[in-house]
Amino acid sequence: MATIVVNVSDAKASGDAAATLATYSLGSCIGVSLYDPQAQVAGMLHFQLPTSTLDPAKAKQNPAMFADSGMAHLLDRLTALGADRRRLRVRLAGAAQMFDDGGVFNIGKRNHAAIRKFLWQAGMLIDKEEIGGTAPRTLYLRVVDGVLTVKSGADTHEM
Repeated sequence: MATIVVNVSDAKASGDAAATLATYSLGSCIGVSLYDPQAQVAGMLHFQLPTSTLDPAKAKQNPAMFADSGMAHLLDRLTALGADRRRLRVRLAGAAQMFDDGGVFNIGKRNHAAIRKFLWQAGMLIDKEEIGGTAPRTLYLRVVDGVLTVKSGADTHEM
């Protein structure tokens, strides 16, 4: 079984039934898991910041850094593999309050609001989400069946 690592500010898609997409250490970042059960195509985005308007030049260089440009980039990759956005199962995890105890920056909350806005505007509904808290999360998405496993500390569960 191959593991396809989705790094920070990265997006990957696969139609390889033997593969698992994995992203590690989601703190205030958000991991977006997309799965088309009919096409058996999966995609994952690990974005850091809410909107590409914060730094358009950086967004052009690395669209996956931002919620809006990252999702557009990932959706393009998934549709190229035969996915239909109307069939996509959408699951979100992350947006923890990391290293900002006073909530001064609220990056996690801003990221969450940005991805919800993008999905709403795209007509895509969120199936499940695990948002907030103070612990980082790791995600594993199996391409064969779309099972998403979340690991946080000693806890591991399917979402």
